[in-house]
Amino acid sequence: MLGEFYLWIKALHIMAVISWMAGLFYLPRLFVYHVERAEGAGMSAVFQTMEEKLLRVIMNPAMIVAWASGLAMVAIPGLIDWGSVWPWTKFAALLGMTWFHMWCARRRRVFTEGGNTLTGRTYRMMNEVPTVLMVVIVLSVVVKF
Repeated sequence: MLGEFYLWIKALHIMAVISWMAGLFYLPRLFVYHVERAEGAGMSAVFQTMEEKLLRVIMNPAMIVAWASGLAMVAIPGLIDWGSVWPWTKFAALLGMTWFHMWCARRRRVFTEGGNTLTGRTYRMMNEVPTVLMVVIVLSVVVKF
């Protein structure tokens, strides 16, 4: 039955991944600005609100829908050749992406608690993690090596 809805599930998956990735690119950038530009308590509160809303309203639902629709496609018989390397590299990168999401969520909590010790430079470097993972995922799915 899932096979009949494959294209709809795939479209939903692509939209969810785009939304999730947008958040994964933007949240660490907000952390950079939070560290480097939020001198007063008022600005820190503004950044905390932006970070919390991005995570709760966009990133978390997008991640859940991306995972759910991805698992729905995995459940379609014959869609994935499990003897190939690509599903495993995609899955490993997906676990990395989920870890990065959780890392961002934890960093947001640390900001809320007033305990951030990381620098803008650290957040800039971490901002490259989703790019590397995205490259692995896209190459895995499109090239199917």
